[in-house]
Amino acid sequence: MTKWRASRSIPLLNYNRIYLHRRFHFTAFLRNARPAQPQASFGGVASNSGGSSQVPGATVATILMLGALHVRRLYDDKKIEEAKAKGIESEFRPDVKARFLRLLPLRSISRFWGSLTGVELPIWLRPYVYKAWARAFHSNLEEAQLPLEEYASLREFFVRKLKESSRPIDSDPYCLVSPADGTVLRFGELRGPGAVIEQVKGCSYSASSLLGANSHLPMIAAEDTNEDSGKEEKTVRDVNQRSWWSISFLASPKVRDDVSSRPQKGLFYCVIYLKPGDYHRIHSPVDWNLLLRRHFSGHLFPMNERATRTIKNLYVENERVVLEGQWKQGYMAMAAIGATNIGSIELYIEPTLKTNKPQKKLLHSLPPDERLYEPEGTGVPLRKGDEVAAFNMGSTVVLVFQAPVSQSGTIKDSSSDFRFCIKRGDRIRMGEPLGRWNQS
Repeated sequence: MTKWRASRSIPLLNYNRIYLHRRFHFTAFLRNARPAQPQASFGGVASNSGGSSQVPGATVATILMLGALHVRRLYDDKKIEEAKAKGIESEFRPDVKARFLRLLPLRSISRFWGSLTGVELPIWLRPYVYKAWARAFHSNLEEAQLPLEEYASLREFFVRKLKESSRPIDSDPYCLVSPADGTVLRFGELRGPGAVIEQVKGCSYSASSLLGANSHLPMIAAEDTNEDSGKEEKTVRDVNQRSWWSISFLASPKVRDDVSSRPQKGLFYCVIYLKPGDYHRIHSPVDWNLLLRRHFSGHLFPMNERATRTIKNLYVENERVVLEGQWKQGYMAMAAIGATNIGSIELYIEPTLKTNKPQKKLLHSLPPDERLYEPEGTGVPLRKGDEVAAFNMGSTVVLVFQAPVSQSGTIKDSSSDFRFCIKRGDRIRMGEPLGRWNQS
């Protein structure tokens, strides 16, 4: 230490004087900008300025974890870009890391991360942390509704609201919009009672396993429409053995009267991946009535590109919240899927819902927790663009919905058919159209 101090006393060259003057001036500015009464810290790091101001140890840990996430994101992005440049499509290929992830307490790790992001940051430090996050994950801070100093913690910053003009909602009544900012991974039409959604090439999962065994997922072919209408009276009588949907939807006199006259409906899906830097709130894609919420306690594996091609049934195994209801074209379901460090899924219409709670039993031995909104069958009305839920970082949203198709079953026969207006890999923002149809 003595030699080090002596070296500091050696006169500096003249061309360094301006640099040192600016450096000490900036240090003095930060010292004066800190709160007069610093908060107590746990494992805090004391400053060298002689004052009592300290940075909490949890804040330091949060910053270090952000750095690790950034390095990981850069690595993943590089690999993805290299594969795209070579024209290589991702294929399912389990590896040792995927098996190792099953041994880790990812739910506990995610709860710990949630506690870190909930730590209140010093006011003077907030802009630096949030700007560093924005640079690392390409977030647009100009869209934030509030000044950066007003977001007390990273959790508040993650779920921040945007300025009203930032996300205009497509007003076309014959348009279904994106519920979130993200990347379009998969989309298409589901056909047949065993319809599956492709996770990656060589690995798929069934829509019914994603939404739940009790889900009244419509798989109605054109020739079955009249037959189904004759079965509805029997369905209503068998109340104790049928799902909530049979009670609230099929029992409606208006629906019974209109079954035979309704145009043929197809069943479609769309998978949107939210990166950590994306806007994290989930909105309603259409005007619809939300009738039921179903919460599955599951794993919290990562949802990035590597995980989707190495972990089988990833979307089905992870914790998720499924919302089901009806809109003017029929069935509508939206699944918000959690991931590592994103165990908390907030549902604005049900603030008491808690996800990623400690469990004593095996995760998959627990039945999903269901809540029926208003047993009268009217549900909770949602308008296109209404806020529905939020992730504490980023994850995945899956839409499954009915939309018009031609009676002949060929997609391009009728101008009234629903058509996606997106491509795989597109970056999309909340409120932008996913697909359109024309009034027949």
